[in-house]
Amino acid sequence: MAATTAKGENAPLDRANLFDVSHITALVTGGGTGIGLMITQALVANGAKVYITGRREEALEQTTKVYNTGPGSLHSLPGDVSKKSEILDLASQMDQMEPDGIQLLVNNAGIARDDATKFSTAGQPDMKDADSIHNHFIKSDPQAWEDTFRTNVTGQFFTSMAFLPLLAKGRNKINGYSSSIINVSSVSGQMKGSSGGQFAYATSKAAFSHMTRMLATTFKDVGVRVNCIAPGLFPSEMTTGESDETNKSEIDKPPANPAGRTGADSDMAATVLFLAGPGGLFYNEQFLYPDGGSTLVNPAAK
Repeated sequence: MAATTAKGENAPLDRANLFDVSHITALVTGGGTGIGLMITQALVANGAKVYITGRREEALEQTTKVYNTGPGSLHSLPGDVSKKSEILDLASQMDQMEPDGIQLLVNNAGIARDDATKFSTAGQPDMKDADSIHNHFIKSDPQAWEDTFRTNVTGQFFTSMAFLPLLAKGRNKINGYSSSIINVSSVSGQMKGSSGGQFAYATSKAAFSHMTRMLATTFKDVGVRVNCIAPGLFPSEMTTGESDETNKSEIDKPPANPAGRTGADSDMAATVLFLAGPGGLFYNEQFLYPDGGSTLVNPAAK
């Protein structure tokens, strides 16, 4: 079926206009693999200029090599968002390269360090036995908690603050458009269970989700919106432990959600295009849950 384009009074409601990101310059942290790569692809495939940052320069270069196929453009900008000094350096570099500002910051970088207690690797305690629960979770490493919060919470805070002036400048590129931050949290931050033994990770994501509310309130008078994507299970290096030569990962066993599958690239692409494009301009301090219905079948606080 041939695509049609709306004309006249219907033109503003055409999908090409609602989800247009061709005017956007974006920074995606952790944009070289996993969900960050899905977001990067969606933006570049629809005309955006995208910078990706991360600690592994080789991964960024490989992603740029494979996925810089237009119609937008993809640029590597190595940096570690768990370190304030490097965040400030990234913002300074971006200010020089994009003196008119940017329109989108995607805070996607994140780590999981619960190996000592994660059920899939460390086994599961008897949840009806206090000693069993104690013996299992007391093995949690305090350093793992510190590392997790440094990247998943503290780093996201300083990245948001460092890039705020650039986002404020960038909002004026198109009349009526407002710049935005999209925080990529996790449905784990909403679940009331033990998150498969990943207390540090889930707790950090809950904190990051609440930070979204605080940032949105703090930035409301400077015209920068802040929204949150809280995904369910998507294939990534975090969930599979590896990726292939195209920086993609696969999950063989489907999760127990109503959709009966993991998230796909297209699921994340549709979500980010909605929030980043003109169709999402009325959204601020909102949460989207591309989770296949996980919160329908698991105790969750939404």
